[in-house]
Amino acid sequence: MTVAPLPEIAILLYDGAQAAAVHGLTDLFAVATRMTRERGGGGALRVSHWRPEGAAMACVFDSEPGAAHRPAILIAPPSLAPLMPAEAMRPLARWMAEAHEQGATLASICAGAFVLAETGLLAGRPATTHWGYAGLLSARFPDIRVDADRLVIDDGDLITAGGVMAWTDLGLVLVERLLGPTVMLDTARFLLVDPPGREQRSYRAFIPRLDHGDAAILKVQHGLQATGAVGAALPAMLAQAGLEERTFLRRFRKATGMTPTEYGQQIRIANARAALELTRRSVGQIAFDVGYEDPSAFRKLFLRLTGLTPGAYRKRFGRAGSGD
Repeated sequence: MTVAPLPEIAILLYDGAQAAAVHGLTDLFAVATRMTRERGGGGALRVSHWRPEGAAMACVFDSEPGAAHRPAILIAPPSLAPLMPAEAMRPLARWMAEAHEQGATLASICAGAFVLAETGLLAGRPATTHWGYAGLLSARFPDIRVDADRLVIDDGDLITAGGVMAWTDLGLVLVERLLGPTVMLDTARFLLVDPPGREQRSYRAFIPRLDHGDAAILKVQHGLQATGAVGAALPAMLAQAGLEERTFLRRFRKATGMTPTEYGQQIRIANARAALELTRRSVGQIAFDVGYEDPSAFRKLFLRLTGLTPGAYRKRFGRAGSGD
């Protein structure tokens, strides 16, 4: 009787790859294997680690040594180091692309998206990365549809995950795909982590673009920041910039990537997030303090921009307890 080969998940070890993610994923898949066997299933996951050695890729760890390698999944892990130069990523990307041609699914986490992007396979496809890298990924690979609000984008043969710790989310997505939803939930419960479904926008901070070189727009940005964008009105912004409306709106979007209305909303919601995290003030009071007279409108906007209601946000991130 021929025994079917175990699904192999290969993790790339490149310069600066986060060791915690590499070993954490290895442990997560080991737990999933244990969970499926405890349920009487025969499924298991084989995990291997690979790094460049000369012009080739060498396996330096194998959880089930012996059988020939043919990874079903290849993962480019996150990194806490500065991004590698593109030329250093290309040998890894070529190896990933060759495996993809043989039927492998490719995955990335955080900065690993840049390695995956070097394959060229993300062109015209949706992808996510850490929100802090989203602008750079879009600039370097303008044909990728970058969506940094989402924590995991499963696009079939290509899966991308956002933040540094999103390896837990990616790992559970892969467990569900390879071993089923029951084993995935068992694994999540054992590790005390949330099942996939979180959104990155709940964690994303508003970091305004200030290095665009447009002095008139920068002056307005500083003014909005100083006032918390409370009561911000277009005529006052036009006067501050010394520009006529059409020119101002065009230059503001070019400099910031947003309309003045969207920019003001981001500042006000950022201030509301801080108040929810650090104070016990009620949601209604916070809404008024940041510039919204209608708490209902504030709640809808907060949900749209963060993916959570104000109450749910405070429950998850608050450090001062709940307000009314």
